Amino acid sequence: MTSLKRSLADPYASNISSKVFVRSTKSGKVQKIVRELYLRQDIPCSSRFCSACLANAPADANGIVTPFVLSENPAGTKSFPAGHYLVPDTNALLNGMDLFEQTSGFYDVIILQTVLEELRNRSLPLYNRIIGLTKSQDKHFYVFFNDFRQETYVVREQGETINDRNDRAVRRAVSWYAAHLQQAVRSSKRSIQCPAIVMLSDDKENLRKAKAEKISACSLADYVSGLDDADRLLDMINASRQSQESRSSVAEQLYPDYFSLSKLMTGVRAGTLHQGIFNVSPYNYLEGSVHVPAFDKSLLILGRENSNRAVSGDVVVLEALPKSQWKAPSTKIIEEDTLNKNENADVEEAEGEAVVNERERNALQEEIIKPQGRSIEGRPQPTAKVVGVIKRNWRQYVGHVDSSSSSAAKHGRKQQTVFLIPMDKRVPKIRLRTRQADELLGKRILVTIDAWDQTSRYPEGHFVRSLGDLETKGAETEALLLEYDVQYRPFPKGVLDCLPSEGHEWKVPVSTDDPDWQGRKDLRDLLVCSIDPVGCQDIDDALHARPLPNGNYEVGVHIADVSHFVKPNNAMDAEASIRGTTVYLVDKRIDMLPMLLGTDLCSLKPYVERYAFSVIWEITKDADIVSSFFTKSVIRSREAFSYEQAQLRIDDKSQRDELTQGMRTLLKLSKRLRQKRMDAGALNLASPEVRVQTESETSDPVDVKSKELLDTNSLVEEFMLLANISVAGKIYEAFPQTALLRRHAAPPKSNFEQLANQLKVKRGFNLHTESSKAVADSLDSCVDPKEPFFNTLVRIMATRCMMSAEYFCSGTQSYPEFRHYGLASEIYTHFTSPIRRYADLEAHRQLAAAINYEILDISLHSKAKLEEVCKNINVRHRNAQMAGRASIEYYVGQALKGRVVEEVGFVMKVFSNGFVVFVPRFGIEGLIRLRDLATPEPEGVFDEEEYVLRVSGTAVKLQVELFQKVVVRISDMKEESTGKRKIKLELMEASGKQ
Repeated sequence: MTSLKRSLADPYASNISSKVFVRSTKSGKVQKIVRELYLRQDIPCSSRFCSACLANAPADANGIVTPFVLSENPAGTKSFPAGHYLVPDTNALLNGMDLFEQTSGFYDVIILQTVLEELRNRSLPLYNRIIGLTKSQDKHFYVFFNDFRQETYVVREQGETINDRNDRAVRRAVSWYAAHLQQAVRSSKRSIQCPAIVMLSDDKENLRKAKAEKISACSLADYVSGLDDADRLLDMINASRQSQESRSSVAEQLYPDYFSLSKLMTGVRAGTLHQGIFNVSPYNYLEGSVHVPAFDKSLLILGRENSNRAVSGDVVVLEALPKSQWKAPSTKIIEEDTLNKNENADVEEAEGEAVVNERERNALQEEIIKPQGRSIEGRPQPTAKVVGVIKRNWRQYVGHVDSSSSSAAKHGRKQQTVFLIPMDKRVPKIRLRTRQADELLGKRILVTIDAWDQTSRYPEGHFVRSLGDLETKGAETEALLLEYDVQYRPFPKGVLDCLPSEGHEWKVPVSTDDPDWQGRKDLRDLLVCSIDPVGCQDIDDALHARPLPNGNYEVGVHIADVSHFVKPNNAMDAEASIRGTTVYLVDKRIDMLPMLLGTDLCSLKPYVERYAFSVIWEITKDADIVSSFFTKSVIRSREAFSYEQAQLRIDDKSQRDELTQGMRTLLKLSKRLRQKRMDAGALNLASPEVRVQTESETSDPVDVKSKELLDTNSLVEEFMLLANISVAGKIYEAFPQTALLRRHAAPPKSNFEQLANQLKVKRGFNLHTESSKAVADSLDSCVDPKEPFFNTLVRIMATRCMMSAEYFCSGTQSYPEFRHYGLASEIYTHFTSPIRRYADLEAHRQLAAAINYEILDISLHSKAKLEEVCKNINVRHRNAQMAGRASIEYYVGQALKGRVVEEVGFVMKVFSNGFVVFVPRFGIEGLIRLRDLATPEPEGVFDEEEYVLRVSGTAVKLQVELFQKVVVRISDMKEESTGKRKIKLELMEASGKQ
């Protein structure tokens, strides 16, 4: 029996249902298995007007009865004026989950245990959303354990399918609820009306049987039609069912059939098929790629037919094409908004689809037949076609309605089909059926993909909600949070209930005899300080250094002791594990933990005592580690410096106090630590770094500045790296199978081929890639005396050749795979930022157990559970980075709104019909197409071997080549395809321009 069944079994159990299973063992013996299910009569209906259930509701071990959920006076509708409770079946939730989350309706919902378990098997994301609704105090969603209540338990009959049994269980539960509440009304001394119990289903057979059994039941569409906000809500029903009913059975099949699951799995195991994640080129929507272990280079997928309904991010299975069909990657920019402009979204027939097909084939044709050059880009690459999708990674997509697809002649509330243009250019247009097309024009909206049928050129989806007008700060900020799946809702009450009851008045206990002091070292006498960016409130780390009598130094890194406040498996821990990380946008911060902890009780603010987790070393003058010591502690930071303030204090020779001397010691040692890392092969890479200055009250951008890195930035970085490495070694020693670590895999040699060839051809530099040390030395040599930024540009391009670092559980990799390539470290973890990263919080728990401070929670002993944690935080970490970059991009655009400036840029990618320019001043890169240079569009001749584009036309003649320094005019524009305000680049000066 499951633990759930055990928890429901009690002395009041009135019946036991037994089920006998017979199975054969490996030895051939027949085994009889008997499973017993305790059926009860005291599982409450949870309606607040049912006095019988209120009187007999079971209490927990502490004698507390769980509060009833369903309203005493539920809302009524035109069809159910006396009020009603809803009971959805599984397909109602699958087709209408967005409806159930609406604040304008769908309250007092009974979620049956049968439905919940079926939903978990069908869609884990939807299951998690329903669980979230059951925890909402506003929505009144109640989980009724119908399979444990005697009157509602249903035995599967001989020959009955599981689906039919589940449908019957739903109908039985609805009938019982109706009769049970009628009895409650009759027993009541008050004058009350009995609410209706309404089954929601989109299964025609289930609805037919419900009608025959005289059960109140209706489809989602019929129910929603009776609500006040029907037009908006009807748009939110899963589009796939509607499209299946409306689509002609003889419609032409545009895409090939997928292989069966068994054929896919057999092929992957045999090596004849290949599995991987489908990615679409940001410059050519008709070109996808999938990295698979069997090939050195990614497999190219060219054209819609070969991508076969895969959407960027899907886990797909591929069949490699014959070597004779291998092609070179495209050198052409192909954008869907220009190729398929003004398409009619209502056209489903083969004729309309064929027009699009032909345009796309023509766009690819010249790429396919072009001669192959000697450059990396010109060499053929293995190609493949998608033959199956293992996992759809469809999410909610943000975009806007294509105005050209909305018929102006159609007014009123007649349903029409329109195209949604996603913000993410790698995602195809989505067909939407909507009754509110006119209202949605000019809005940023959220949609969900429901299906992609073989007879439809594009996926079909449904409207979820409007975020507001295009270009407004609120709508665009929420859009990017949704686009990168950032959990930004307010912390629920259950999480806030986990906070210390004293609130901001909480203090470290005065007496060291207090239990919270047990096992902690009193380090309040140390001269500790923090060094962070300007305005930092969530201070994770602080440092100290002091000389020792033997000539060495004691150095300490002190990290906020978040694990003291966030205990494993409580509501706050669960929320933090889902969020995974704090997300930093230009104008706001989406916290992983409630502000009370992040900016106050955990934050190592100056002049107050705080709990910390300290790593203390004895270090020689040459920065060699003599010993390491780990302890929970109490510290009192003396000062909170910004990087600039700390640098000024260190450089001020008149400052001779111990705190300043300690910082000078830290700086001196950090430089030696850094040199040791570089000597070991650590990489000094680069990424575009700018800071958007905003107006303090409105958060409107006023300027963009490049981030200036000071010695104090490096000071902090080196000791955080050292702490992370030291902790990684300690927790791996204690928990060799379940230490939570971070690795950075060495990139395949093929990742560097293009950059190596570009540097060789354009500058005569050799990029050696046999080790991180070789790469680091090569990058150091890529210097142009005439152009200091050239080396930074090369480092930015080299960063894009790297693999992503990832969290992992030590028992899933062999020790050589632990290595962090970029840091040249054999072992590494994240320990130094537990306020803003869940990985660090887990590392704290493991370290606390490793030093015998506390017992390790069982969840951190499970390799499977840790792998799930790692999988989530890897995704959250990447999404947070992308959301942060998108926020900077948006605010840079806003800062330049209405302005026109000229800046220096560098050509970092060349195509046959355009080129990409990077502008260091703003940390942005933009595409300049040949059609942007003049009208009519000039002709371009692309020399792939020399990375040179020669352009000639009546109004323009110029030559553009890789790494070239150019001058561009920067202005802002509204990008028609995505509805975003983007930076527009115009070429002003380049060699050969006339």
